[in-house]
Amino acid sequence: MPADAASGPVPRRSVTGRLCRIGCAVQELTGWRQAASAFLAGAASVLAMAPYFLWGILFITLPVLVWLIDGSVARSLAPGARSRVRPSARLALRAGIVGWWFGTGYFLAGLFWIGEAFLVEAERFAWALPFAVTLMPAGLGLFHAAAAAAAAVAWRPGLARVLALAVALSAAEWLRGHILTGFPWNVLGYALTAPLALMQSAGLIGIYGLTLVAVPIFAVPLLALAETSCGRLRFRAGLTAALMALAPLPLAWGYGLARLAEGTPPPIEGVRLRLVQPSVPQRDKWRPDRQRDIFFDHLALSQRGPGGGFDGLSGITHVIWPEAAMPFLPLSTPEALQAIGDMLPDGTHLLAGALRADGDPAPAAGRRQAFNSLIAIGPDGRPQAIYDKTHLVPFGEYLPLQPLLQRIGLEKLVGWRGGFSVGQTPRPLLTVPGLPPIGALICYEAIFPGAIVEGAERPQALINITNDGWFGATSGPHQHFHQARVRAVEEGLALVRVANNGITAVIDPLGRVAARLALDERGVIDTHLPGPRPPPPYARYGDSLFALLWLAMLAWPLISLVRQRRARATRRQLQPEVATN
Repeated sequence: MPADAASGPVPRRSVTGRLCRIGCAVQELTGWRQAASAFLAGAASVLAMAPYFLWGILFITLPVLVWLIDGSVARSLAPGARSRVRPSARLALRAGIVGWWFGTGYFLAGLFWIGEAFLVEAERFAWALPFAVTLMPAGLGLFHAAAAAAAAVAWRPGLARVLALAVALSAAEWLRGHILTGFPWNVLGYALTAPLALMQSAGLIGIYGLTLVAVPIFAVPLLALAETSCGRLRFRAGLTAALMALAPLPLAWGYGLARLAEGTPPPIEGVRLRLVQPSVPQRDKWRPDRQRDIFFDHLALSQRGPGGGFDGLSGITHVIWPEAAMPFLPLSTPEALQAIGDMLPDGTHLLAGALRADGDPAPAAGRRQAFNSLIAIGPDGRPQAIYDKTHLVPFGEYLPLQPLLQRIGLEKLVGWRGGFSVGQTPRPLLTVPGLPPIGALICYEAIFPGAIVEGAERPQALINITNDGWFGATSGPHQHFHQARVRAVEEGLALVRVANNGITAVIDPLGRVAARLALDERGVIDTHLPGPRPPPPYARYGDSLFALLWLAMLAWPLISLVRQRRARATRRQLQPEVATN
């Protein structure tokens, strides 16, 4: 509902009349009230994400965002508005401020758990907690600010302005996933990935495509009903618009049910996995005096079945340990390799997260390259395959602008001097005896849609090892798990996830969880390896389908913009004639 409708008659009794009055009141907010409303709407929107999945909240919060932008645009273009900048720049700035407050609230509520990592070694890092918890959301909020500013430039009366916001916001989310190494956490499209039937649409258009669709689905119904009482739409037209906006939901649901009815792919023959979740406290993991005990605890836990009884890995072909299960250099520690070889029966292999270093260890040789790796070790105690992490975590595994930031006291959270190096790109497949070609993912590499399979050869399954012990019993590990689950659906591949303290799980190519260990649960899972499905459209074409849908949706606000400008030009041409007559 554009702000210029606020001056018209407003019905007082009907439900839609109340919506109209609420919309007008939100548009009229200025100053701190406008900022607080945008911030709270953004923060509430996080309820649509894991582990809550209350995506109905977006039917309220996204219309509030639109109404707030309405008010900013109206005040920027008001005849009495004074400014030294052009009207288009003025409205972009004001709308951008609204978008920034919305985005900052969204990311502050969705990423507060990052602060837990700074409390693991509070004596070293607690001082940085307030900065990390506030500055990161504020920086990420710039993407929402850019989206609101871009949409405001094409803002026009009517529901087409929602499409402008959808186009701008989905583009901003895509950029957020790629700029400065990318951080596509809690992309809005995840609101349409629960329950499981809705998740199947991720295999069609990916998470950015779902963001593009989600904005009109959640914003249009309330706006359309409000505008019927504000005199901007006839009731039938408003109802039709609301129903059209909601139509993708039952269509996606039906598609998902049909996919789920197709059944489970047969497991890969001859593979029996044991997934080990040791639940090592994060504070202990990097302490040199605890590493020996942690290592032997992994060995002992690996030789016991889900019931807790010792079985010596009977019938198990592959054991998988989580990220940094060996926070030392096992390839340079013969005793560790010997102990692993002694544990493994003939024909059984261990896949373990560990540190790896290249280069001469002599001090005169300079700094050695270190890698966060997944190493496959055979029953002879020798490495069989190695994958080095390619997408490192800023400030966790490497320090951007390291010389400068170290001078002001900033350090990495992970204790390896100088930080980790990037592994081979594009990401190679992991070839382990007894397993099909595997796509290896370490920690948050699993959150990057479209970057799971980078080479020409398609893997037959995905293995994601992670730690997540940094973040305690917060929403963070649940969000991480859910995003990895969506990757399985996008790629049509099973994903085996092994975490230090949870959530460890086996996920089939349709996102179904075959087995899991809960957060902070200590134990093992014995499981088969689900087979792959034929690659869904997103696995074949990536974000190309999102780009086509984005261009198609962009056409509508562009056409509206062209029509508006032509109408204004026609009015200017007629004015001299009227004056002459």
